[in-house]
Amino acid sequence: MIVSRFTFNLFGVNTYILWDADSREAVIIDPGMTKETECKQIDDFVRENSLKLCHMINTHMHIDHSFGVSYISRKYGLPLEANKEDQFLAERIQQQAKMFGLPISVEDLNINTALVDGQIINVGSEELRVIHVPGHSPGGIAFYSPESGFLISGDSLFQRSIGRTDLPGGDYNQLINSLNVKLMTLPGETVVYPGHGPETMIKDEKDFNPYL
Repeated sequence: MIVSRFTFNLFGVNTYILWDADSREAVIIDPGMTKETECKQIDDFVRENSLKLCHMINTHMHIDHSFGVSYISRKYGLPLEANKEDQFLAERIQQQAKMFGLPISVEDLNINTALVDGQIINVGSEELRVIHVPGHSPGGIAFYSPESGFLISGDSLFQRSIGRTDLPGGDYNQLINSLNVKLMTLPGETVVYPGHGPETMIKDEKDFNPYL
């Protein structure tokens, strides 16, 4: 599976398109586009690579990872897939914008398809495994590809850091437990693609992450 990364909006969110080179099936994760130029980047990439977007999935429902959800839904006819524990955040997108003092127009959202721990999402001949990693948000999830050896970690795990837990629904102890039990048990060579910043590896975070 091929991982293509785009960095969007004032929060520097990593939006990912994961795609299969043979079938051209693809998923978009955490669409964070806020401008026409950012939306065009996605559209051009999909068209130029002859991709078929089959899923739109969110690691969690904080506003910075959700700016582009409505656009992708309308443009490609895709439902929003995420963990239902974050529904309360999805339906408060406008409130989140006000909390951060963002002078933009956004729509409240609804999680259409519930993703649960252990669920499999097929992308061509490979699969993504849903891992529930609560703590940054109650419904935080990560996506693991055993065949390609990578993890999309959202805002749970970063290079030498972890997600903040001071937002509504955050829980520091829960996040640390989630990371140790759910993510640090993955193979050390697993490449981690986070919601912000550069990629890392599970073995490096085990050795050098000061929070773990």
